[in-house]
Amino acid sequence: MSHSERSAPRPIAAGRVDLRVRIGTLELRNPVLTASGTFGYGDEYAHVVDLTSLGGVVTKTVTVEPRSGNAPARVAETASGMLNSIGLENVGLARFRDEKLPRLAKLRATVIASIGGETAEELETLLAALGASGSVGAFEVNFSCPNVAAGGARYWADPARLEQTLRRLRRHTARPLIAKLSPDVTDIRETARACEAGGADAITAVNTFVGLAVDLDRMGSRLGRATGGLSGPAIKPLALARCHEAASAVRIPVIGSGGIVTGRDALEFIAAGATAVQVGTATFVEPGAAPRVVAEMREWLAARGLARLDDLRGRFSATAAQEPAAPVAAESTR
Repeated sequence: MSHSERSAPRPIAAGRVDLRVRIGTLELRNPVLTASGTFGYGDEYAHVVDLTSLGGVVTKTVTVEPRSGNAPARVAETASGMLNSIGLENVGLARFRDEKLPRLAKLRATVIASIGGETAEELETLLAALGASGSVGAFEVNFSCPNVAAGGARYWADPARLEQTLRRLRRHTARPLIAKLSPDVTDIRETARACEAGGADAITAVNTFVGLAVDLDRMGSRLGRATGGLSGPAIKPLALARCHEAASAVRIPVIGSGGIVTGRDALEFIAAGATAVQVGTATFVEPGAAPRVVAEMREWLAARGLARLDDLRGRFSATAAQEPAAPVAAESTR
């Protein structure tokens, strides 16, 4: 038997692939989450997507008081992506707790509640009200919205502020805390380490990049404000780099996000060190994008004989780019 025959991957049945992952104390049936702000609160999509087919639903970011969001236009299409300037429009804490969470519980969704605030005190208020809810599996703290005047990405870009705030939040809930980080920082490793030191159970890398689209006919922005958050396939290489840097800097799980459209996209983030991923902008084009990504991940792994995500996670190597490609197969010692 030749070396190539010995090293060639042996396909397995797709049903044998174990996609379960753990974020702190929360076990997810698979690593694919919806990205906050791209899937409503989750219940709006239940007529086209079985929410139990997903690892979890990350809700729209909830603030203490309802917000009407930014003035239109709020969305502008760009090359291979889109700019948004929603401004954290949401129903507020009371309606989220009393209306949205019960609906999601009936749908048997694994809920990761996204929370946002202009101050640490506002975030504490949210967790004091929701932290013990049996309907919430984890909390994603939105430290990275680029589309609000106060309490946005620039405010939370200070590592010391992140660490201090997470220490304050930690005492309000036993549920996992996930810190969603901005890519628009000098070094995402610094903010990631600060979150880990503050008690975060995981990190989401990354939110949208600040971008500008100019309307030459009006000589103004194509949005209702000067800039917006850029998302979609255009940002995937940038998001992958930030994800890899963050995963290399901390011991807690990193959730990769940015431009994921296919199962291969998602697996690139896993190979770069992510534990789980989020599908966002693709949902606007295809409401069922997230469950399709799950299926494509499972098929890719099965075709290469990989029974677990751990067989692929972190396998990316910067030096491997200079070497001939080799088949990816599960280690024979497993």
